[in-house]
Amino acid sequence: MNTPKPSAQGHSSDGSQPWLHQRGRTIQEFGTVKQFPVALSMDTRLYSCQRLNKVLADTRILHDLYKKYHWLMRGATFYQLHLLLDKHAGEQLELIDTVAERVQTLGGVAIGDPRHVAEITTVPRPPDGVEEVPAMLSRLLEAHELILTDCHDAAARTQEMGDDGTNDLLVSDVVRTNELQAWFLAEHLVDTPLVHV
Repeated sequence: MNTPKPSAQGHSSDGSQPWLHQRGRTIQEFGTVKQFPVALSMDTRLYSCQRLNKVLADTRILHDLYKKYHWLMRGATFYQLHLLLDKHAGEQLELIDTVAERVQTLGGVAIGDPRHVAEITTVPRPPDGVEEVPAMLSRLLEAHELILTDCHDAAARTQEMGDDGTNDLLVSDVVRTNELQAWFLAEHLVDTPLVHV
């Protein structure tokens, strides 16, 4: 039997052995944009990427809150809220991918590491344990409002700078999704009886 001899780096010459424990140099720093032919200035693209990464960080935290609360629901409306929160989490996950791809389209670097997300987000950290259901829903509503406030401002500024694509994404996708989800959640906090006696 002809056994392939390992190379100087310890890899077999037949290419079947994975090259483990590799490290590479950083080829683009976070917070920078590379030149892309998208008819937007470097300053505009840099600004849009900064704003989008903030929205992306907050959206990732909101998605994780939705998943956490989906698991922790309690009480008479458990099943309905369990399903609703999971649906909302899925929609937030779609937004995460859409926003991250826009950052990349502009030549930037989308925020990816959860530890970096935690440094940038403005969504307050909830307790590690389980809160009462209305408190969990209120936390979700507060996160939605933070994202919406930031998106309204970012959409106006990116529009002024001529970045129609980012403006459209923020308004058509992020704002509209968050407004609709906030409406669905807020209606669960209205104090009305389930039945009239």
